[in-house]
Amino acid sequence: MQLCFETEESARRLLHSVSSLLKPGGYFLGITPDSSTIWAKYQKNVEAYHNRSASMKLNIVPNCIRSENYMITFEVEEEKFPLFGKKYQLKFAHDAVAETYCLVHFPSLIRLAREAGLEYVEIQNLTEFYDDNRMQFADMLMNAGPNLLDSKGRLVTRSFDVLGLYSTFIFQKPDPDAGPPLATPLLENNYSQEEDSSSRLTLIMVQTPAPTEAPLGLGKISEQKGILGPGPPDLRFAEAV
Repeated sequence: MQLCFETEESARRLLHSVSSLLKPGGYFLGITPDSSTIWAKYQKNVEAYHNRSASMKLNIVPNCIRSENYMITFEVEEEKFPLFGKKYQLKFAHDAVAETYCLVHFPSLIRLAREAGLEYVEIQNLTEFYDDNRMQFADMLMNAGPNLLDSKGRLVTRSFDVLGLYSTFIFQKPDPDAGPPLATPLLENNYSQEEDSSSRLTLIMVQTPAPTEAPLGLGKISEQKGILGPGPPDLRFAEAV
């Protein structure tokens, strides 16, 4: 699953397999690395390097993102990455070795999902998902470890740093007998290859009846939070460029 976005064909096969296993009304949901956050952090590092004076520059352009919690490494410096096959390595502070993943381009994910008969429902950064559902998950996280949340149930800096690397995604296989299906917004052709997100996929398929009332239309894809970059607001790509 980690490399399902290594090629368009492998991503297409995954989504067609998921669609074939779901009943009408069922949901395909999971957690995937948020490449908007990852790529924006990397680009800020590269920009900071180029803004230094020549005497302060090293001979090698920085190709990694470092924090006290993880290190993310790209093979080469690039201003853009391909829609498929852009690899990076992620190593958490206490990991023995790094794992290799691919950035996932969310508009391409939505396009391929729709080809497979799955409609987009939501993509949301994991920190925002937690904030929206804090009442449900705070006790669970407090029981999981003493240093994940503060006394008010909010994510501490370390937790926010790590969870901010991930986003949730939800797709649904429409049930034509249960009411109007959810509508995936049509992709516009003006997005660039910098609209992205990644692929360490935790996948769950839920067989659930479709709602009796369909939600309002999703509108233009460029207006949807999370599509062009579900990361924290200060790192989000607000619109296609």
